[in-house]
Amino acid sequence: MYHKIVWPALLAGWSLFFAEAQSLRNPLDFPASLSGNFGELRANHFHSGIDFKTQGVEGKSVHAVREGYVCRIAVSPWGYGNVIYLAHPKDSLMTVYAHLQRFSGTVAAWVREQQYEAERFAIDLTPAPEQFPVNRGDVIGFSGNSGSSGGPHLHFEVRDLSAEEPLDPLPFYKKRIKDSRPPGVRAVMAHPVESRGVVNGSSRKQQWTPAVRSDGTAVLNERIEAWGKIGFSIQANDYMDGTTNIYGVKQLNLFVDGEELFSSVIDRFSFDETRYLNAWIDYETWREQRVFFLKTFVEPGNRLRFITCRNGGFLTIDEPRVYHLVFLLTDAFGNSATFAMDVVGKEQEIPLPDKLGTTPFFRQEDNRFGAKGIRLLIPKKSLYSHLDFSYAAREDTVYFSGVHRLHDRPVPLHRPARLSLFLLRDGLAETRQYGIVSLRNGRSSWVGGVYRDGWLEADIRELGLDYAIATDTVAPKITPVRSAQWVRDRVITFRLTDSLSGIESYRGTIDGRYVLFEMDGKKALVRYTFDPRRLSRGKHVLCLTVKDACGNTARYEKTFTW
Repeated sequence: MYHKIVWPALLAGWSLFFAEAQSLRNPLDFPASLSGNFGELRANHFHSGIDFKTQGVEGKSVHAVREGYVCRIAVSPWGYGNVIYLAHPKDSLMTVYAHLQRFSGTVAAWVREQQYEAERFAIDLTPAPEQFPVNRGDVIGFSGNSGSSGGPHLHFEVRDLSAEEPLDPLPFYKKRIKDSRPPGVRAVMAHPVESRGVVNGSSRKQQWTPAVRSDGTAVLNERIEAWGKIGFSIQANDYMDGTTNIYGVKQLNLFVDGEELFSSVIDRFSFDETRYLNAWIDYETWREQRVFFLKTFVEPGNRLRFITCRNGGFLTIDEPRVYHLVFLLTDAFGNSATFAMDVVGKEQEIPLPDKLGTTPFFRQEDNRFGAKGIRLLIPKKSLYSHLDFSYAAREDTVYFSGVHRLHDRPVPLHRPARLSLFLLRDGLAETRQYGIVSLRNGRSSWVGGVYRDGWLEADIRELGLDYAIATDTVAPKITPVRSAQWVRDRVITFRLTDSLSGIESYRGTIDGRYVLFEMDGKKALVRYTFDPRRLSRGKHVLCLTVKDACGNTARYEKTFTW
């Protein structure tokens, strides 16, 4: 039985023809070099574009790659940061330019006016098509490091205009980027199917690291004996000329005895399906080691369109012989590498799992669980496969509920589950100050929740953690940064921090009138740059009010003269 393919050959052919037929300008003024490619594996999502290096600095001119018009502009302290979207109706494309330092010209002025009118920094705007037309080569902004960017670069996307699905931009830029280096294998893993498979006498997944020969090829020296139904996964990277960066592998194939068992080609995807990445990777290994292993088998709940496979991608070993496996890794430039491994079919006892104390959860059903002080609802299609759910609880005087362990290993949820915990101590007048927290390795992360009749309810997206109720009654902290130089530099800067629930909102005023403090989320900084159009010379009263997610409020006030 084949995994369903929703990937018409006509569309793939059209994409290749279109990329060759059209020409997109380099968005920067210097030779293109990439720090990230399309489809790379990230936390809970695929990378939806390519990352152009900007020579390690901010402020480089960013150009429109084709004529069109500005169809969307957004500003956020997280995510894409300062981002501009261009529509190219003649080509049925949209291009996206993210993590900008700032916008250019009339766009920047208009965005600033909209922020003042809305009295908020984060904003999402949709200008009229005729408002900001652009020609090929026009400067639309300047490269930066805004939002959740990990360093100066330009995140660039090409999308299908009607579906707004991201496409791989590399076919448009193959002639501008040199790449002769093939991908490489880092490690391989075998996954015996519970009750139906065994590898080297164990039903647990097992991992091996290949040795690398002098010619660069990887070889596995381990003897692997298996019986029954087995899946495999692989850790691999791609590389490019002239850089030490590592990239995602575009195409992955698995052949067994010369016949293809699995294939994936990341050419496009939709934002609605990007979270299915958690079904494709070995989630437990990623969560615990931050290492991505791609499965060459398909979980029942995996709906990624660019995967095809036979027999679900599983290998059934039922003969006492050698099975020859070959992994084929290919990048966007056609560079490829193979990794071969042999699995010896040897009949051996398949261990039965210990399901004592577990509750069966099914992917196609609503799953409910209840115990003392806890209620859990996992809606249907939230799990990617059947789960024998385990539960444990303990008391801890630090928290306002029991500490509830939801399963014994990390399990991702495609849709949120509703978790309700009972308050053992309910003495706060302001119930908003209660919140569910997740606990991992001694650290707590705020989940939040809504108080209802002695219970706290919140949505969660992962099992395998401890959950409990904590309180946040401490106001955020407002710390002035280099206040002695504010007037000289014409920039007022604060660091905003919170003990647990996180900053929810802030508002700055001078002489009672709103002023725009721009926020850098990853640095926890807010900055106001003096604006002579809105700020006159003289003595002024600055006020900054900050609230966290529990409603705790801090206020800073200072008089200054400019």
